[in-house]
Amino acid sequence: MSPGERSAPPWGVCTETPQQREPAVTIYERSVPGRRAAAAVGSGVGETPLAELIEQRFLRSEPAALPEVSEPEIVRHYNRLSRRNFDLDSGFYPLGSCTMKHNPRLNERVAALPGHARLHPATDPALAQGALALMWRLQGALAAVTGLAEVSLQPSAGSHGELAGLLVTRAWHADRGQGELRREVLIPDTAHGTNPATVTMAGYTVVKVATDGAGGVDLADLRAKAGPSTAALMVTNPNTLGIFDPNISEITAIVRAAGGTLYYDGANLNAVMGRSRPGDMGFDIVHLNLHKSFSQPHGGGGPGAGPIAVSQRLAPYLPVPLVRRDGDRYQFELAEDRPKSIGRLRGFHGNFGVFVRAYAYILSLGGDGLRAASEDAVLNANYLLARLLAGPAGRYLPLAFGERCMHEFVLSGAAAKRELGVRTLDIAKRLLDYGFHPPTVYFPLLVEEAMMVEPTETETRETLDAFVVAIESIIAEAKQDPEILRNAPYTTPVRRLDEVAAARNPILRQGWTAG
Repeated sequence: MSPGERSAPPWGVCTETPQQREPAVTIYERSVPGRRAAAAVGSGVGETPLAELIEQRFLRSEPAALPEVSEPEIVRHYNRLSRRNFDLDSGFYPLGSCTMKHNPRLNERVAALPGHARLHPATDPALAQGALALMWRLQGALAAVTGLAEVSLQPSAGSHGELAGLLVTRAWHADRGQGELRREVLIPDTAHGTNPATVTMAGYTVVKVATDGAGGVDLADLRAKAGPSTAALMVTNPNTLGIFDPNISEITAIVRAAGGTLYYDGANLNAVMGRSRPGDMGFDIVHLNLHKSFSQPHGGGGPGAGPIAVSQRLAPYLPVPLVRRDGDRYQFELAEDRPKSIGRLRGFHGNFGVFVRAYAYILSLGGDGLRAASEDAVLNANYLLARLLAGPAGRYLPLAFGERCMHEFVLSGAAAKRELGVRTLDIAKRLLDYGFHPPTVYFPLLVEEAMMVEPTETETRETLDAFVVAIESIIAEAKQDPEILRNAPYTTPVRRLDEVAAARNPILRQGWTAG
């Protein structure tokens, strides 16, 4: 049976909701001329014409092309749209490498306090002492977590932190008269996709380092490629395979002996907080995804924060402003205070609400709590992995590397593709019909038909067991009728999309003309 011949979903799939059956239309398409959500009533005391209040050059020649809808329609439209998206508050979101953990509502309430939410970024530091104190304390907490000397909160996201780290590296080499000599950055082939992009943006050349049979950095290949041209090594530990490299001290020693700096991608810090510190492993630079490891709702591009922590030898080059404490007062440390600084990376200081949430998370857990969170994340991942491998799914979705994992693991769907005729993408799409967001698929690239699963520490055993049952049911369906998977999902507002066309020819705006 071809995909187009299946007129109804297979037996056992939940039926569509009214929100799913409703046509997908924009708020503009709901517009009816003359319809209003509210009516402005005149004051009755003689209103000044708009042209006398605002210069003519700032006034529109024609009314704005805005949709004309009633207030109930607006509320219902956006409420229905919110239900079309899968979200962490409604289901399990095991998106590997993204750490989609529950975000405690306490942190949200703290961030929403007027003194935090309404603080203007241009406020005089003398009138924002509470905010500066929070940032100063957050800098200290992150330095303690990473085992490094100083922290800058400037970068807006993990990728921004990566760029900041390489710019600091470049400034350090230039200061030593080796800026033109050191033009290469070593990156394992298990690296996050942003790493090579950041290297290129920073003006360096990517040199790929191979992975050994155990899933760690190939030491022989690293020794062969580390040398006088090496500016830095960028590595994640545990890596994207979910493996903590047992040779990490030797790895950092090789690069340090070659004269390079050592950059730690902190995207997977949720596996080691309170257990091990990148600074103790020999790293010079760490970026921290506050929106992943320290409780900030994220996805869809932000908001986030990617502070960087650095060793003492790189501290003079940190981006400014930093927050410093003088007695009982707090103030910004500016470029004139750090003449070797790489300067400012963005307007104002950062996404302050993210700082508040992260600091609240750290205070509520404490050092022991951060350690427990990491331990629970690793426990959950290994429990889920053991359950999957012990059941019928283990034959078709085996572990790609190693026997155990840290906070996440990567399965290979090569056997399912070969023996059942279904791809990892088919399994992922079918999971949506069972109420689970799919894991990350086809990453890292060195694993054929990869499926990358990260349960985080905030999911219950019952949720993990239900996920195992769903995977096993999907494998059973594939054995009986692989077309069920190939045509999935059935219960989502839209079915299979042409993701390649969407990426290459995105339609970012829909035109609309007032009726």
